[in-house]
Amino acid sequence: WPRGTASLGVYIPPFKLRKQDNNVSDDDKSSLAYQRLTWDALRKTINGLVNKVNATNIKNIVPELLQENLIRGRGLFCRSIIKSQLASPRFTHVFSALVSVLNTKFPQLGRLLLRRLVLQLKRAYKRNDKPQLLAVTDFIAQLVNHEVAHELIALELLTILLDDPSEDSVEVAVRFVTRYGSLLQDLSPKALHGIFERFRGILHEGQINKRVQFLIEGLFALRKAKFQGYPAVRPELDLVDPEDQLTHELSLLEDAIDPETSLDIFKADSQFLENERRYGELKRSILGEESSEDEAGSDQDYDEEEEANVKIKDETETDIVNLRRTIYLTIMSSVDLEEAGHKLLKIKLEQGQEMELCIMLLECCSQERTYLRYYGLLGQRLCMFSKIHRENFETCFVQQYSSIHQLETNKLRNVTKFFADLLGTDALPWHVLSYIRVTEEDTTSSSHIFIKIMFQELYEHVGIQLLKERLSDPEMQASFELIFPKDNPKNTRFSINFFTSIGLGGITENLREYLKSMPKLIMQQKRTEEVNDSSSSASSSSDGPDAESDSSGSSEEKSGNCSTKSPKKRQSDSSGSSEEKTRWSRRKV
Repeated sequence: WPRGTASLGVYIPPFKLRKQDNNVSDDDKSSLAYQRLTWDALRKTINGLVNKVNATNIKNIVPELLQENLIRGRGLFCRSIIKSQLASPRFTHVFSALVSVLNTKFPQLGRLLLRRLVLQLKRAYKRNDKPQLLAVTDFIAQLVNHEVAHELIALELLTILLDDPSEDSVEVAVRFVTRYGSLLQDLSPKALHGIFERFRGILHEGQINKRVQFLIEGLFALRKAKFQGYPAVRPELDLVDPEDQLTHELSLLEDAIDPETSLDIFKADSQFLENERRYGELKRSILGEESSEDEAGSDQDYDEEEEANVKIKDETETDIVNLRRTIYLTIMSSVDLEEAGHKLLKIKLEQGQEMELCIMLLECCSQERTYLRYYGLLGQRLCMFSKIHRENFETCFVQQYSSIHQLETNKLRNVTKFFADLLGTDALPWHVLSYIRVTEEDTTSSSHIFIKIMFQELYEHVGIQLLKERLSDPEMQASFELIFPKDNPKNTRFSINFFTSIGLGGITENLREYLKSMPKLIMQQKRTEEVNDSSSSASSSSDGPDAESDSSGSSEEKSGNCSTKSPKKRQSDSSGSSEEKTRWSRRKV
């Protein structure tokens, strides 16, 4: 070992490695010890990122890999991804998608991987290593699907496997066509037809066992279904445009294929700092970072001032979507009511976002198969905690009732029981019931279910006696006048019949008494109207003689004649008017 490197084979804790890295000067960075440290760190980072990649986080893994020097570590990357794919063949499509993205930036990486896969394929075929052969052919098929490898290598592989068929080679070929057939059907239907004709000939020869014959027959059925369930590239892994992809052509018949195994071993680089600087520039151009840290630091103040002056308005409602996701996960992951309420109140809500909390609570409640009183108690706590939440739930009540016909029966039942819980515990004021109108014209089948469940739940919460007292409260009659209408006998009868049919006829006793007394009230109202009309006509007739006497008096004063006749006339007029008043008063009695 060179001096100062004898301890490199011993395990060093990460914090000591970071401390050594920070203490290294610019002159020491080109030393052999520092290069070996960076090589070990590069190997560990690449192995860690490759091992944790999956279909969900692949978009986050790619930038992290690009942060590392993949030109220097391309051998490490190829060895790591081949080893991981062999250990987990079910993630082959993910590894292939990762290679397809990196191949657009570093074509030498994709070509090196393809060379090593071809050599591994030949080695497994000669050794008759079936598990390794299946894994390698799956990897090659996915690379062809992602257009990293040319389809020529796939056709050559099928030709070799089916030229001298055995049970294992036919099984490998069937699996390869299953993975690759969807793309081949689009690119070269004639080639696919020739391959299936070869499979048909193998079936007719009958030299293979029944199990492999069934595999071939299943492949024919899959072809008839146009390889449904086996797409060339899954939608979530289609990350590269076909125009940006670089396809490598490599033949299985080539003898001299260099795997470049020397790239897997550490070697000192005389131009280490220069190569690192070049890769840093390449990395910044790929990831879109600043050209240098100094420029980023000098422009930081200007960027902050510019960001302060610019107000960005998000029209995609990303914040609302994230807020709803947070609320949903909080509600569903909480152990009990107290924990859920505590976590929900800790969520920072901007002004106007309080409604989202009420909406998501209703949405979670409606999605349950059966109603859980957990949601009603949680809504009660929110209403008791803040007046804003109570007003928002009132708004939600109106919105839900106006669109009740759009809900499924199960959701309708859960939503109704939720609001019944709030009303039964006085968390929601009862004047919200003023939006409900119980008439034949204003109700539908959905609103019938809503009103039925609502009042039945209130009956179970408070009892029939307290429910009657609450509905008979004189101060609240304005809120219940549409539920128990008194404007029309038809509407009154409909309301009585409806509540009687749902087993709550007891709350309509006052309405029944009103309906019984309604004819008497109508007759009394008509008599009152007649008396008012008669009194108005009598007053108009009594005003007529007085007007005549006034006019005659004025004419006598003007002419000065017939002065002795005017008192008699006035006397007769007054006596006549008194007789009429007596007659009308008798009729009134």
